[in-house]
Amino acid sequence: MTNWIPDLTGSGPLYQRLADSIEADIDRGVIGAGAKLPPQRDLAYDIGATVGTVGRAYQLLRERGLVSGEVGRGTYVLGDSTGVTKEAPDTSVEGTRSVDAPKDKLRFDSTAAPDIGQGAIVADVLSRAAQDHPHEISSYTRDFPDRWYEAGARWLSRNAFRPTTDTIVPTLGTHAAVMAAIAALTTPGDYVAFEHLTYSQISRSAGLIGRRTALVASDDEGLDPADFERVCAQKHPKMIFLIPTAQNPTLVTLSPTRREAIARVAREYNVILIEDDLYGHLTDDPTPLLAEFAPERTIIAGGLSKSVAAGLRGGWLSCPPAYRHRIRVAHKMMTGGMPFLLAEVNARLVLSGQAGEIRKRSIAEISARMSIVRESLAGFSFKSHDKVPFVWLTLPDPWLSGTFKNACLEHGVLIDDEDEFKAGRSERVFHGVRFGVSQPRRREDIAGGVAVIRRLLDEGRAGYDSFS
Repeated sequence: MTNWIPDLTGSGPLYQRLADSIEADIDRGVIGAGAKLPPQRDLAYDIGATVGTVGRAYQLLRERGLVSGEVGRGTYVLGDSTGVTKEAPDTSVEGTRSVDAPKDKLRFDSTAAPDIGQGAIVADVLSRAAQDHPHEISSYTRDFPDRWYEAGARWLSRNAFRPTTDTIVPTLGTHAAVMAAIAALTTPGDYVAFEHLTYSQISRSAGLIGRRTALVASDDEGLDPADFERVCAQKHPKMIFLIPTAQNPTLVTLSPTRREAIARVAREYNVILIEDDLYGHLTDDPTPLLAEFAPERTIIAGGLSKSVAAGLRGGWLSCPPAYRHRIRVAHKMMTGGMPFLLAEVNARLVLSGQAGEIRKRSIAEISARMSIVRESLAGFSFKSHDKVPFVWLTLPDPWLSGTFKNACLEHGVLIDDEDEFKAGRSERVFHGVRFGVSQPRRREDIAGGVAVIRRLLDEGRAGYDSFS
């Protein structure tokens, strides 16, 4: 390498800033796989530091799995068999979905709550809220009434987990809740850990505000605590984002043993746990929440989008009280603040019991649709849950995930390939696709869309002409 000088701006020890700068340049491709880093003595002279400082930085890079070094040969950037730097982040912010969904296609790419007539209920609550609070609607919301916190505490309660109102932050949906927590409790350059497959819009959003992604391996039982510990030791993430119950997209539910092990590792390495329980609220799964194993460091987020109405943007998080003010301020800074009308409607729905009734009806509709799926796809490998509105389908050979998605699109059905759920650049290939069953309005549409999927699976690649 010639004429390369690291950017050492920022705070923290010099050796850490040097390691972070080198890693950032590896991620951006400035330093390619196989490149030799400058000799420690030369780099120390160039940046005005001691050889020991450079040595500590190189050692930190080795711990992060980014470089290897041999006495007499130097320090080299590692790469995989394709020459791509290991765990370099995906800089895409859009994912594999179009910003605007193609028209006249069956929307199997959404898991929003099904339309079971809740619009009439919402309209009534909306009208009453507007009549009762005309002044609050005309202004910005700066004072949150106690009922908003009570609604959040009630909605997030599940199994033995019962948050108190002094832990609650009302938010514009679960996504906004998670991002407010990340913005409030980490700083640019910090790592946030994710599974290879997850709700990747969080990792992409975190990237937009300067956070870096660390990938943690999973297996058939969910996130691997041993690999989580390895990532903690090497990359020192400040947070990890998890969906412990009915994980999106794999539908895995972590066992109590795994949750306990994850809590232990998080406590040892001082990592904050973010628990997304959106789908957990649909399942009635009795497994203790992750928040019950590590209440002092777990932030739990949930909302109304999957079970009541996604258009209401209703969400809440529960966090250790010491974090609450910072997260609330961060949420305001990132979203512009809570609109009174939405927050009031959401609270009224929950406190009146109407949200709970809508959830029951949504679950019944989802269960009926999942029966259609199971009958139609009998004989193929897929994971599903009676009360969760999506399916994780393992594709038979020779189908590839992206090719199958394109084939479905050609036949009028929008689904998601596995890349939509990759939190970063991953060398793992899963040969899977996810499709949801809650967005189409009629069960007949579900049957028709799943029939398309079944026909393509039966025909194999020979039944798909990508040149047509």
